[in-house]
Amino acid sequence: MPTTTLLRLLTALCIGLPLLACGKAEAPKQAKSSSTLISATTAETVRLEIREETVGTLEGLIDPTVSAEVAGRVLEVKARPGQRVKKGEVLVILDPTDLALQRREAQAEVGRLEALLANQERTLERNRALVEKNFISKNALDEIETQKSAYRKQLEAARARLASIEHTGSKTQAASPVDGVIDVQIVSPGDFVSIGSPMMTIISNQRLRAHLPFPERVASRIQPGLKVRLTTPTADNEVISEVRELKPLIGASNRAIDVLADVVSQEGWQAGASVNGVVVIGEVDAVVVPEQSVVLRPAGEVVYVIQEGTRAEQRIVKTGLRQDGKIEIIDGVESGEVVAVDGAAFLTDQAEVTIQNASNE
Repeated sequence: MPTTTLLRLLTALCIGLPLLACGKAEAPKQAKSSSTLISATTAETVRLEIREETVGTLEGLIDPTVSAEVAGRVLEVKARPGQRVKKGEVLVILDPTDLALQRREAQAEVGRLEALLANQERTLERNRALVEKNFISKNALDEIETQKSAYRKQLEAARARLASIEHTGSKTQAASPVDGVIDVQIVSPGDFVSIGSPMMTIISNQRLRAHLPFPERVASRIQPGLKVRLTTPTADNEVISEVRELKPLIGASNRAIDVLADVVSQEGWQAGASVNGVVVIGEVDAVVVPEQSVVLRPAGEVVYVIQEGTRAEQRIVKTGLRQDGKIEIIDGVESGEVVAVDGAAFLTDQAEVTIQNASNE
């Protein structure tokens, strides 16, 4: 190789090596990993209910059957199934002809006895005058007075019979005994009914009874008088009632006790519907955190307490009641400590955190 070419190569190498060295020295350092972004809240002390919840059914306590109180033929049916009726509204009209004839007969008998009694009174007055003049004996007067008393008693009986027939006549119009809805129509126009024959059934939701089954393990904790919160799919409102009584026997088929609570005059509540019941057994003051704050780890349930606003400290906790999105912390966290909420599942002990927003919800 020529000497000039060799010199040029050596010169290029001398100039390039320092530049490579300088480039390595000035390379930028790798950035550190960022902290975990979380939201946080403060553990607080609230009053929690100790309660038992179940799903039961509603029973109608007032579901009368309208029956015939007199015998007769059905003239008209004025209500149909599904129709809402008021107390006293006429539902079925029976033929009153027979009772009308009986009434006329009773009126005639009353009139006859009134005439006989009036005549007997006049006879008695005349005979008293004759006794005073000694035209007739006193024994004859006594007999007339006795006959007058007999007519008076017969008249009282006839008037009572007439009143009974008139009262019975009013029963040819069968009326609804309660406010409710017609469930079943049993008779039709032209049918003949006897006394006691059922004609219609009515469902009344004025008074309902909730049957709430609870497992036998809580039988000793539920007592009459405890508050019960009731809801049903057919209505939007919540009803506050109380435990009326407990059935004395535990069901042999389901090993459950039957807790009873009443619902009175609630719009939209219907017999036969399901009902959700919550019996409040007691109340307790407890430290609570949001459900998201409690994370399951190999060591158990843990909560991450934020120290100095930048570092998560793992605490193994003992939990209790769970209500309305909150969990009771029996041990491990004190009231007033800041705990991680959203993002808690991604934390580890002593992890660096950045709190996006803190709340006390």
